[in-house]
Amino acid sequence: MKIETKCLHEGYTPKNGEPRVVPIVQSTTYVYNSTKEVADVFDDPTKSLIYSRFENPTTDAVEKKIAALEGGVAAMCTSSGQAATLCSILNICQSGDSFISSTSIYGGTINLFSITLKKLGIECIYVDPDCTEEELLKAFKPNTKLVFGETIANPALTVLDIEKFAKVAHSQGVPLIVDNTFATPYLCRPIEWGADIVIHSTSKYMDGHAVQVGGVIVDSGKFDWTGGKFPCMTQPDESYHGIVYTEKYPFAPYIVKARMQLMRDFGCYPAANSSFLLNLGLETLPVRMKQYVENAKIVAEYLDKNDKVESVFYPGLPNNKYYPLVQKYLPLGCSGVISFSIKGGRDTAVKFMDNLQLASNEVHVADIRTCVLHPASATHRQLTDEQLVAAGIDGGMIRFSVGLENVEDILDDLKSAFDKI
Repeated sequence: MKIETKCLHEGYTPKNGEPRVVPIVQSTTYVYNSTKEVADVFDDPTKSLIYSRFENPTTDAVEKKIAALEGGVAAMCTSSGQAATLCSILNICQSGDSFISSTSIYGGTINLFSITLKKLGIECIYVDPDCTEEELLKAFKPNTKLVFGETIANPALTVLDIEKFAKVAHSQGVPLIVDNTFATPYLCRPIEWGADIVIHSTSKYMDGHAVQVGGVIVDSGKFDWTGGKFPCMTQPDESYHGIVYTEKYPFAPYIVKARMQLMRDFGCYPAANSSFLLNLGLETLPVRMKQYVENAKIVAEYLDKNDKVESVFYPGLPNNKYYPLVQKYLPLGCSGVISFSIKGGRDTAVKFMDNLQLASNEVHVADIRTCVLHPASATHRQLTDEQLVAAGIDGGMIRFSVGLENVEDILDDLKSAFDKI
């Protein structure tokens, strides 16, 4: 059976006799009838497909679905969430530039921002996620190109005041990039609150089954790149036939540049099979997110009343400082991830975790199966004590990702582990 490349490139819609699911196009190359047609596509890659380092029909269909879910105009999938984060920054920052980020973000992202990007000559200026507009304004420098934050931070679970951060960023003529991994577009759509670019680690809730590693960048299409701070968008790109992205692709210059420039050079594109698996996860996202939230709320309430727990960090609890922001940005709930600190510190936390039976001790989160992690020993191990405090992490903190098992079984597992410390 022939599946036309053009059909998939425009978004997969099955016809009579074609498969209902998005097909896996396991191919690196695409055939053209003439040399001129190939040349035309190299002049304008939005016309069709060039090579699977840029784009693949299966992935293209998934990109369009995610863009629609987030309310954006276009998306680009990547081989991991970290690749999405990296490309989202490098697409508009170069050596000599700076950007602002909340301190309360994923540990691997802190390392990327503080160490790797620093080696490339790009400075990250950190601000408290609860900073005032005035404090955020003071962090700006003449070379600041963007502001970055996570809707729900991993693992501190602080909630970003998206509207406030967007307002300040826009007042300085720069975009706001929001990592929406934990919330997913089912719980929050940052673009509706002023975010310009949204990224995800699709390995988490979007997949939900721990079967593929991936990321995605979504372009809102709303930011005006012609304000003078982004010559990379408004001046000819010598690496691609002198194209001016804001003139040639006014509908989504950011994502087109990311694909034509960064994806071409880095090649961090996901395999077709990974995109197929991701699509299966997306088809059950609303059902799963609803159950994650329901289970997590019950577990969080149990932990909040447990006398062996020092503190519970779950913004869905009414006594949490971020509860007002949850009501504003996350009215349907705030995911299935709970962070809590156990009395006795690091050693007691490790003993407790090692006595869990149902919950898997693993370097993953946002799965259909309940999993648990000690951030200070794993994802944030490379951080200094000062950085751990800034990220809202202490030695006794445990990240508990509530799965879709019967919630009574999850509670029994917790009770059994608590009895052994």
